[in-house]
Amino acid sequence: MKTFTRLVSVFLLTAVGYLFFLSCSGREKNVPAVSILEAALQQAGENRVELEKVLFRYQIDPTDSLKYRAACFLIENMPYYTYYKGKQLDRYFTYYALLQETRGLGISPQVVADSVRHMYGPLYLDSLQSYRDIETVDSAYLCNNIDWSFKVWQEQPWGKHVSFADFCEYLLPYRIGDETLASWRESIYQKYNPLLDSLRASEVLDKEDPIVAARCLLDSIRKGGAVFTTAVPASLPHVGPEVVQQKTGSCRELTDFVVYVCRALGIPCAIDFMPIRGDENDSHQWVAFTDKYGTLYYHEFPNGVSEVRKDAMCGMPKIKVYRNTFSLNRAMQEEMQKLDTAVIPLFKDPHIVDITFPYTKNFKKELQIPKDALYKGKPRSRIAYLCASKRMDWEPVAWTEFDGKNIVFTDIQKGPVMRVATYERGRLRFWTDPFEINVSNEFHFFTPSDSVQDVTLFAKYTLRADDMFLNRMIGGTFEGSNDPDFREKEVLYLINEKPKRLQTVVQSYSSKPYRYVRYVGPKESHCNIAEVAFYTPNDTASLKGKVMGTPGCFQKDGSHEYTNVFDGDVTTSFDYIESSGGWAGLDLGIPKQIEKIVYTPRSYDNYIRSGDKYELFYCTGNKWSSLGKQLSEADSLTYKNVPRNVLLLLKNYSHGVQERVFICEDEKQNWK
Repeated sequence: MKTFTRLVSVFLLTAVGYLFFLSCSGREKNVPAVSILEAALQQAGENRVELEKVLFRYQIDPTDSLKYRAACFLIENMPYYTYYKGKQLDRYFTYYALLQETRGLGISPQVVADSVRHMYGPLYLDSLQSYRDIETVDSAYLCNNIDWSFKVWQEQPWGKHVSFADFCEYLLPYRIGDETLASWRESIYQKYNPLLDSLRASEVLDKEDPIVAARCLLDSIRKGGAVFTTAVPASLPHVGPEVVQQKTGSCRELTDFVVYVCRALGIPCAIDFMPIRGDENDSHQWVAFTDKYGTLYYHEFPNGVSEVRKDAMCGMPKIKVYRNTFSLNRAMQEEMQKLDTAVIPLFKDPHIVDITFPYTKNFKKELQIPKDALYKGKPRSRIAYLCASKRMDWEPVAWTEFDGKNIVFTDIQKGPVMRVATYERGRLRFWTDPFEINVSNEFHFFTPSDSVQDVTLFAKYTLRADDMFLNRMIGGTFEGSNDPDFREKEVLYLINEKPKRLQTVVQSYSSKPYRYVRYVGPKESHCNIAEVAFYTPNDTASLKGKVMGTPGCFQKDGSHEYTNVFDGDVTTSFDYIESSGGWAGLDLGIPKQIEKIVYTPRSYDNYIRSGDKYELFYCTGNKWSSLGKQLSEADSLTYKNVPRNVLLLLKNYSHGVQERVFICEDEKQNWK
């Protein structure tokens, strides 16, 4: 069977499993037999006696030899973990319970986060007490973790296809990151193990396949849904096994929840992540599994489990994907320390391995930067970083050795915008203009051209996330009637394409006067729409009337009712409780002729808004240069004399924080 370890080793020689065997079993020649283990014990200080109790306990009985090796694995990697404690941290963790309590009440997560911050004051990690695992983990805690890990590994039928190396890396660890230490295995086991009784009793399902167990478990626990948000009251460490049971928070908290539950039940899993998504400004993580044949699967709570190569995840824009490991990637650490002492946090004491290949279709084994594209100068660092775009910043996501002339990165997904930099004196020093690589392996550098163009902008951020709402408007109709029940009606306009801007203006098909007018959402659209305005031939102001419609919203909290369609606010919208049959309209009092209709799609509020203050920037060399500020007078902005072949970024100083680099070509904004 191909295992997690075998899959990773194809792409990168790592510390996973390999270094474990260096320290606890047969070692390479000239390597002291206890070098790694002894070095860890020396760092334990007064806590050394506790750790030696664990080693001694499992040395007594020969049948515990695997447990002894497991203890070695944990202790050797323990020096690299730290956690925090403090009353202020506990107070801030109530945020996740509050998210669950306010669910369905129309209170946004950001409001909850602001309330926590206002109630308890600011939180700074450096004001909390910090503790090192190696100095604090006692023998009882460690033995309990080891014994329970072995119990579930050996008693569950799917454990048959879990190797010892995979067990150490993906079942055995007592923690995920920097969460406060807690005993969690037994309580989670008792709570969730009964959910797999039917699988263990099944004569049909392959109970020996870990992915079958993972699917059965996650199909059961995901039914209650989750509260997903990226809003946080402060920069927090991992929240720990108890808090994640709320099933609220970002992908980090939801991923941690799944990992705790799966590992408590003997289902090996890892956390894979991209440091920056290729077309957005945020990192993203998920849970990874392999079946008994070594096929890679992934899971984003509360969705189902999908095979990576057959899912959209494989084509999602990204440059690098890494896997979090409990063990330190000593090979990477030693190589980077040999090249430079100043290393960015992602690669300093790295608990990661590269697993980009199985997550990408447009893969490039070697990315050699053209020599003539490099800026002139001499680097102070021998490490070059490949960086991804993040608003006006650049985030290092890969590294290689750099001698000032040759730069070759390995295992890269093509497509996203990238840039090469070194890390010197606490900041990035760039060595190329931004560039992208197409499917034909051709470089395109975004170097400002001498020619200019006029551009018209309709959004400040990619509308990719809005596509569902935009597509739901295709087939929507505006109707007029003189019957309040619309038993006799006429179609005033049929939407036959996705809206391209905040406000779309269309002409009515009919010149007949109607007292009742409405928008009817197409099937399976939940009647998603933000605003509608009707105009007569002689009026410059939209018509007013008594609001009518189908009551009930999908959220069941009154936040997305039909009345939002006529409240004049483009940030509110209708989301009918049923997928079909929803509508929203006006009783005008007397029949009136409708000449034009202006409608606004439901969105995430990234369109250009009238009255907002904007500033457009373009990337040139080591800086972003301004093309001027504007106060928008409509749902678009026009800038003149914009250099061609440049990355652009539009800031809104009035509303919202989302912004993303783009280019303008063929009179369109193309997001990068």
